This record gives sequence, structure tokens and C-alpha cells, in this order.
Amino acid sequence: MGFLECVFATAKKKDATIILAEAEDTRVLEAAKIIERKDLADLILLGDPKKINSMLKRKNIKLKAKILDYDSYPRSEHLAKELVLLRQRKGMTLPMARKLLKTNTKYLAAMMVKKGVADGYVGGNLCASAETMRPALQLIGTKRGFASSFFIMIYKKQPLVFADCAMNMEPTAEELAEIGVQSAKSAQKFGIKPKVAFLSFSTHGSAKHPSVERVRKATQLAKKRLRGIPVDGEIQFDAAWVPDVAKRKVPDSPLKGRATVFIFPNLDSGNIAYKIGQRMAGEEAIGPLIQGLKKPVNDLSRGCSVNDIVDVVAITASSK
Repeated sequence: MGFLECVFATAKKKDATIILAEAEDTRVLEAAKIIERKDLADLILLGDPKKINSMLKRKNIKLKAKILDYDSYPRSEHLAKELVLLRQRKGMTLPMARKLLKTNTKYLAAMMVKKGVADGYVGGNLCASAETMRPALQLIGTKRGFASSFFIMIYKKQPLVFADCAMNMEPTAEELAEIGVQSAKSAQKFGIKPKVAFLSFSTHGSAKHPSVERVRKATQLAKKRLRGIPVDGEIQFDAAWVPDVAKRKVPDSPLKGRATVFIFPNLDSGNIAYKIGQRMAGEEAIGPLIQGLKKPVNDLSRGCSVNDIVDVVAITASSK
């Protein structure tokens, strides 16, 4: 069974309710049809019900999903009051809360997940990643005070983890170590045996630079928390990925040139690498997926396809 087939099977067992936070999009509606047909999750679609129903009628799509906005949700006033309690130290008032939940479906989704109405939400098909993640960070919160992102890259049917490719621009050594730990745990959750490479332009001291020292320190910190999991760094990509190169460059590396989790030193390198893999090597890129939150929330690219939406919803549901 392939990676996505396993994810779909897990999603079916979880019986999760997932919110699609930006449903005024024909791609979302077409994806919702597939999600319901495959029984991957129960769905709540957020947006103007009249507009969405009109779009469904034009596309001849029939859905079981609930279609809601702030005005049609029966407990919207309760959510507004709860939002005030969460953000009153930041100056939130009840009129401000009502307006925010009415005009920003990502905040409405985050509050619904926070209060247990749904198990997670997916957004980003119509907005920048920051707009999807800000409500999750502010309202749902993180497990250890830190969140990061990863992509699952499918290379010749082999799933790999690339992190961080969408959130943290210049992580400190401590943050980079946390990204490595989160990514190893995410890999395990999705059935990928983690072998963690902290990437650099240097391998085991072949170059001297503050960025190399940062990656080396991150590796040392992560090793203390990932007992029993192969971890190496600082290491160049070829030494982490190609067994013959590993034999020559780092014969003592626990990775043996077979890394499955790649931790990039900053957002520049991670984002560039996943896009090269996707666009030049033809790898399937699933994500960005968010790790470290108390409840599952995931992002979509504004250029996402219908199948991308289906895959990310399935992953979100399987993370319940």
C-alpha cells in the first residue's frame, strides 16, 4: 500500500470533522465531493452559504457538508465571547471579536476547532500562509511554545520529510533542534522510519562558519532527545542521501546515506529545495503541513490542485 493509500485508510478510521476555511473556491467544492465519496472526513465549509450553494448548483455538485458563516452558525455569539476571553489582554472587545469572526473565516475556523466543534481545519487556498497560521497560533496554541512546517515529498514512491519550508526564517540552534525533533515524530506518525539529517554546506567540519556551528549545535541538542533514532549533522545533502558518497565522506555516519528526514538550516534553503524537487525532479510535494500545534491545522498553496486539497484534508483528519 502506498503512502497516500495508508493516509486515506487512517483518515477513514479516525472519523474526524475537518473545516475547509475558504470554501468559496470551486477547487474546494470539487475536492469536498471526492472527500465525501472516499469517506475521508466529515466536512464543514466556511463562507457565504448563498454564494457557495450557487457555485454548487452551477457545478452540479451535491454535498452532505455543513455550509456556514458567522451569521448562520447558531453559537456565533458564544464564540465571540470566548474569543474576547482569549485575547482581551491584546485589547480584544466584543464588537471587535464579532467583526473578526464575521470577516475572517480562518479565525472562525480556529475558534470552532478550539471549542471542539471540529477536529482541525485547512486553509490557504485563497490566502498567504501567514493568514492561515496566525489564528491557529493565537487561538489553538502550540504544545511546546513552538511550531514549524514540513513537506512530505514523494520520491519514486518513497515518502521523505523536508523541514522547515514555510514558517521559520532563521531558526536558532535550539529552534532548529526542535524542528528536527518535531519532524522525526511527524515522520513516525505517518509510518516513515526517521533518519534525521541536519543539512549544511559543510560535512563534519569541512568548513568553518557561524551557520555551520549553529547546525552542529542543533544536531547535538536533537541527538539528546531522539534516542535510538539515527541523527547526523552538520552534513551535506549528498552525504546524507547517496550511500556511495556517504562511504567516502562520512563512513561513520549513522545515516549511511539513507536519510529520510531533512532539516534545512533556514527557510530560504528549505523552500527552494522543496520547489526544485517538485518542479524539476517531479516529486510530489504534500504540504506545507504544520507540526507542534495542539490540534491539527494545515496550509495549502494558493496554486493548489483539487487533489492537493484532498490529500491535505486526509492528512489533517488522520492527525486527529
